[in-house]
Amino acid sequence: MSESKSALICGSMAFDTIMVFQDKFKNHILPDKVHMLNVSFFVPELRREFGGCAGNIAYNLHLLGENALPMATVGKDFGPYAEWMNKTGVSQAYLKTLDDDFTGQAYITTDEDDNQITAFHPGAMGQSELNKVPSDAGIIIGIVSPDGKAGMIEHAEQFVEAGIPFIFDPGQGMPMFDGDELKVFIEQATWVTLNDYEAAMLQDKTGLSPGEIASQVDALIITKGAEGSVIYTQDKRIDIPPAKAAAVVDPTGCGDAYRGGLLYGLMNGLDWEVTGRIAGLMGAIKIAHAGTQNHVVTLDDVKAEYVEQYGGAF
Repeated sequence: MSESKSALICGSMAFDTIMVFQDKFKNHILPDKVHMLNVSFFVPELRREFGGCAGNIAYNLHLLGENALPMATVGKDFGPYAEWMNKTGVSQAYLKTLDDDFTGQAYITTDEDDNQITAFHPGAMGQSELNKVPSDAGIIIGIVSPDGKAGMIEHAEQFVEAGIPFIFDPGQGMPMFDGDELKVFIEQATWVTLNDYEAAMLQDKTGLSPGEIASQVDALIITKGAEGSVIYTQDKRIDIPPAKAAAVVDPTGCGDAYRGGLLYGLMNGLDWEVTGRIAGLMGAIKIAHAGTQNHVVTLDDVKAEYVEQYGGAF
């Protein structure tokens, strides 16, 4: 690991309260009654985990041996999370504590079909623009993941000004932006990554097809859950097969694990076929564990699993 080769990961740090509903939402949400929705889900299983997109992505990239620098605003209650980061070795150099706010809080309910209903309190994340992208810290790549709206806009601009290539990863933050704002992000970004639902939403908001988005960036990466992922470059479409998971336990954080693998491939100059497979493998490793930061692997473990699943090496 070299301090001169770092990734700045802009986004949220949050406490996740994860609940498991032992049934299917579709059995309890009546389509013709959504205008007067009043449902209650009994959740006998509950966990509190360390999460947030920046925290999760950084954790996964750190597992792969790279210097991951999460940049986020956190609150007065961040102490237990800070202790966890000390234990795992993930950097806290670019975290800013706001003493009058709580750290972001996500309340996630997952059903038997792996559908999720999430409520999110942004807390300190709402002032993420207080952090600035440094231009002299050996950062070779960045990512703008879900964060406060002003912070996402300003951090994208700062990456451009600093000449640092970055991934635009709007995720759950996409509803904050209109089509014109999203078009600006696409123009600024080097890469765009989304899941298939977010890709449809981005297309609806901007009127741009995947091919039109890909023509403006080096690559558009769309994850499709158990179906793998698709990478659109300016001249071709690459279908990445799904990685096999040892077990399907908890989908929360799989997208962030994928993004950790994506950053690893980009930082190491790997081609898209290999990068996509590493990213998918990180998601498959994560889904076999409850919580977003409870899987523990080394780069050697991932390399061995890559050989096992794909027959080649990286």
